[in-house]
Amino acid sequence: MTGHFEELAALGTATVHEAAGKTGLVDRDLIQVIPGSRAAGPARTVRCGQGDNLMVHAAMARVQPGDVVVITMPRPEPFALVGELLATQAKAHGAAALLVDAAVRDVDELRELGLPVWASFVRVKGAAKVVVGTIDEPVEVGGATIRSGDVVVLDTDGAVVVERDRLEAVLEASRQRAERERVKRAQLQAGALSYDLDGLRQVVEGEAAC
Repeated sequence: MTGHFEELAALGTATVHEAAGKTGLVDRDLIQVIPGSRAAGPARTVRCGQGDNLMVHAAMARVQPGDVVVITMPRPEPFALVGELLATQAKAHGAAALLVDAAVRDVDELRELGLPVWASFVRVKGAAKVVVGTIDEPVEVGGATIRSGDVVVLDTDGAVVVERDRLEAVLEASRQRAERERVKRAQLQAGALSYDLDGLRQVVEGEAAC
């Protein structure tokens, strides 16, 4: 299964999103803390209290190797729910990445640590540690519902969620799409036009294009 996640990360969010029928998009501007990073893995979902990161600390006790830890609040606000010390714990327990629908801080240290992190904000403002939330319950980020065990794919373009029971089908469709694009890329490099390959000339020019 780990190989599937690595392959999805390599295929990338755009390919996976299109192959999945344009579903699962996390429609949120995300800050990629480590430029060029890619990750994919099963979601470990965390719902914190507003402006509170108690449950992020609790979630570190449940992180399994390869998890993408998805951290949310009822409303995305620029409270730093993750900094260097929490990220250090996540990496030590084998997390593949963090997706934080709130703020992170200690960005220089996070980059040095090397754990891929995506966040909605970067802010110094810290969080409280008093509200008991949930772990492994469904959360919503950018209009996408993420359930524990769903696969989250992240790269420079953003994030996409693949439902757990669709993993094999979406992976195969992504492979096929990537192969079609490889063939098409070679044609474009040889001088062909997508205007013709995709039948778009006829859409624009009608019968005169035939």
